Amino acid sequence: MIRPFEHGGNIYRHTGDRPVLDYSANINPLGLAGGVRAAIAAHLDDVVHYPDPDCMALREALSRFYRIPADAIIPGNGAAELLYLYFHYFHFHRVCIPVPAFSEYERAARSAGSEIVYAYLDPDKAFQPDLAAIERQAEGADCIVLGNPNNPTGNLIRRQELIPFIERAASRGQCVIVDESFLDFRNDRTAFTVADLASRSGHVFVIHSLTKFYALPGLRLGFGIAPATVIQGLMEQTDVWHVNTLAQIAGIAALRETEYQQISCKMVAEEGERMRQELSRISGVTVCPPSVNFLLCHIRETGMTAAVLAGQMQEQGILIRDCSNYPGLTPYYIRLAVRGREENDYVVRTMKVCLKNKSE
Repeated sequence: MIRPFEHGGNIYRHTGDRPVLDYSANINPLGLAGGVRAAIAAHLDDVVHYPDPDCMALREALSRFYRIPADAIIPGNGAAELLYLYFHYFHFHRVCIPVPAFSEYERAARSAGSEIVYAYLDPDKAFQPDLAAIERQAEGADCIVLGNPNNPTGNLIRRQELIPFIERAASRGQCVIVDESFLDFRNDRTAFTVADLASRSGHVFVIHSLTKFYALPGLRLGFGIAPATVIQGLMEQTDVWHVNTLAQIAGIAALRETEYQQISCKMVAEEGERMRQELSRISGVTVCPPSVNFLLCHIRETGMTAAVLAGQMQEQGILIRDCSNYPGLTPYYIRLAVRGREENDYVVRTMKVCLKNKSE
């Protein structure tokens, strides 16, 4: 059984004889970009030196790419580190989390002593966030956490809706954390991002991951955006060398990979929709519309739980995400990454076989 706060992507627990095909973690299926691989190789000898503690070259590269002032950016050892840093810096009394949501929001908040309030998203409305309802349920909270897009549902909130929500929260003295970790998978990310607002407003903190889009989970790299005064305070709380040299080098190189970025967005959009159509043809499977590189599937009508299906798929060398440990989800939800066409077809075929065996 999956444990509370357990994540996908743990290939090290797989004990099968065949190579593992990991659909439990949402990483760019193209893998490392050529320029990133070359940059890492060229700088291997640099690991004999300490990393730049201020990450200045990386911050300047991020500033140019995302058009955010460099002093409004804090790099991190993955976006998750920045969640913990922010919660421990501000020590919020009560944190409201619309669920289902990425479990590290709750884990990080609890580690800083915060009380958690869930705002349950409605499965009958495909978990689309109702911002007015979230505001009501967040009464008495001093921080609200939103995934945009949300993990695991993939739901998005447009910028023109999100900015007034943040402004109203600020008027009540609430802070809003917006997790944009998957937004680079969309060509239209400017329609959803509030990074520019975060650089000016002390009531919003945007976190962003380079791990997912640039396939760097083993190096860990993310960044946060807030006004310069907040960033300075956060940086004073970090370990002095918290972002390693190769991660900094990889991040700078990744932002130059224009063709990789374009191909990734196109491939994920096309394969995500094609995969949704194929999965929807399986009797008893309902698929949430994809927005980025993963799909949330409801399988209750198949008569099989997520845990059982995940176990059977693992026997075939495929890891999928059992979502039963997400607050707000039943034991009948799974999440699948979007990868290349051949792999996606194989996963769909294998899933059909596993479900067919259950019905026989």
